[in-house]
Amino acid sequence: MRKYLSSLLAGLLAVSAAVAGEDAAQHAPVAGRDYLLIEPPQPTAGDKVIVTEVFSYACPHCAHFQPYAEELKAKLPKGAEFQLLPAVFQPGWEPFARAFYTAKSLGLLDKTHQALFDAIHRDHQPLRTLEDLANLFYANHGANPASFISTATSFVIDGELAQGNQLVRDYQVDATPTLIIDGKYRVTANSERGIGFAEMVPIALALVQQELAAKHAPAAKPVKKK
Repeated sequence: MRKYLSSLLAGLLAVSAAVAGEDAAQHAPVAGRDYLLIEPPQPTAGDKVIVTEVFSYACPHCAHFQPYAEELKAKLPKGAEFQLLPAVFQPGWEPFARAFYTAKSLGLLDKTHQALFDAIHRDHQPLRTLEDLANLFYANHGANPASFISTATSFVIDGELAQGNQLVRDYQVDATPTLIIDGKYRVTANSERGIGFAEMVPIALALVQQELAAKHAPAAKPVKKK
């Protein structure tokens, strides 16, 4: 009896392992279906795998994506880093991009990022211009409105905005929110392919693991001529 139960258990484990393997294979991200290749791939600085969320505070979809962005950040493995990149798809989005770079330079981003989404999309505060943002929002988070506006319209922020806009173009982003994995892969929601915000997270994490494995793979040894 014990021998029979042991054989039965071994058989069940083998079947479970096979099913798990098939399931993992089915859920492995596929280029063109789960993500798009960025061609040519864009270089990233440092040894870490960079996950970039392209977003705008003016974008309601980005506000809805925020819990998933936080989930992704929390689940990133060691060796990966999360970054934000504001997009400017229309003139009305530029004040929000300038505000992002300014808040980042002032060390306010950690306490204002979620709060600004809430102010705009939950509380429906009239925040449309740089002056609105400085006086009605950032002033409540420790910023001097006049200094905030002066910084936001400075040559330094002009340069960061131009560089950021170029990156958005180089990543070939045409919608927000979009996730960029290490300058190589672009992940977006797509209802036709059954990819919603919830699905974007595991796809991004799988691509991060793929890139981490590639970065830590041993270099091929040169073949010596005989």
